[in-house]
Amino acid sequence: MEQVINYKEYSYFMKKLTVLLLSLLYHNMVFAQESMNMPGMSMDTAMKKHKSMDMSSMCSALSLNLPMEQNGSGTSWLPDASPMNGYMVHSGKWMFMFHGNLFIRYDKQDLFNAGSRGGEKWDAPDFLMAMAQRKIGKHGLLNFSGMFSLDALTMGGHGYPLLFQTGESWKGAPLYDRQHPHDLFSELAVSYAYALSHKSDLYAYVGYPGEPALGPVVFMHRPSAFYDPDAPIGHHWEDATHITFGVATIGYRYDKFKIEASSFKGREPDENRYNFDMPKFDSWSGRISYNPSEHWAIQVSHGYIKSPEALHPDENVNRSTASVTYSYPFGEKNSFDATALWGLNKTPGQDGSNAALLEANVRLKKLDVYMRYEWVQKSGEELNLNESIYGAYTMYPINAITLGAGYDLFNIGHVTVAGGGQLSLYHADPALNVLYGQNPMAAEVYLHIYPRLMN
Repeated sequence: MEQVINYKEYSYFMKKLTVLLLSLLYHNMVFAQESMNMPGMSMDTAMKKHKSMDMSSMCSALSLNLPMEQNGSGTSWLPDASPMNGYMVHSGKWMFMFHGNLFIRYDKQDLFNAGSRGGEKWDAPDFLMAMAQRKIGKHGLLNFSGMFSLDALTMGGHGYPLLFQTGESWKGAPLYDRQHPHDLFSELAVSYAYALSHKSDLYAYVGYPGEPALGPVVFMHRPSAFYDPDAPIGHHWEDATHITFGVATIGYRYDKFKIEASSFKGREPDENRYNFDMPKFDSWSGRISYNPSEHWAIQVSHGYIKSPEALHPDENVNRSTASVTYSYPFGEKNSFDATALWGLNKTPGQDGSNAALLEANVRLKKLDVYMRYEWVQKSGEELNLNESIYGAYTMYPINAITLGAGYDLFNIGHVTVAGGGQLSLYHADPALNVLYGQNPMAAEVYLHIYPRLMN
């Protein structure tokens, strides 16, 4: 019965969105025709006046009329003023950009051995991105995106220690107090965008794997989190659908607003991090984005996720998120980036659980200083607690704050090598102190290897 109800909601949602997209499309076709009929001003001429039409530099993956700095993950938006690290190559009509991140680190999650659940490890969380794009005709844009990770090789199938983290499994058992590794193939996607005018675009995005229109830009691509090696402990409340084996998204932009809808596979990637999971379009999401100025990116989204966890196949999740991202460059190679984020998971028959996050990074030439604060509600089941003592669905509030810094040591071509470290302090419900200790602390030291900032 639950599945029938959700597909009725999905059908109603898609019908309403289709009507809205068609009405907006009609409006802008009329606008475009009027622009073409203006004396001395064709639609193409108007579009060329926008700086992003200069194809000597890469533009947004989803619009000829937006800058590449607005690219987030999947089809999400960052502020136009976001810093961009990477390396660009031109070849004929094609433009290529490469981006990545690698931390070689030592991580001890319970520094003073206050409890029994902390771990320690040498590992190397990483990812590599590649993007290729070219114009198709006067108004079309074709874009290919790929994201790859060697996490399963550099940290093993059970990931890295991270207190209070939950989600996914290893060898048939739930992962808890650990962050799972990402798949070798984290994104293989293609998109096509058509510029109806200099203010509007219609686009489609297909990924296998890919990222649906649900949540903010994933943590590893947010400038406010780029220098932090760890995933947020609220990852599975906020942006965990960034690797989905089967996703199709349609979207429409008008000026500073964007509306989009996705159909995708709800099940999270399986334990084999090197294969391609079977696609299945059994879930849906919708997102509205608004960038009021070059410094801000705002989104709200909601999705129905069918059976996300393999160990709980009968549990479906309704996820809602809202986020605000801010970027402000100042001086030479200096910037301030921050994100505020909220996520809610609701499973039928259980109380909803929330997650909230505030993170920020200050870049001062060669120095990065960053922080992250989180408040997350996690159940006894998620934390793998003794259900007869703690209750399977009892919610336990968890607070975590991280402070860290990194400093650029030297450059090798387009690559920067930095050294840094961070401290994290946790405060959880006192009922958990017997397992975690009172206010456990974690520490990390690392070498950070990443592309230099682009001009």
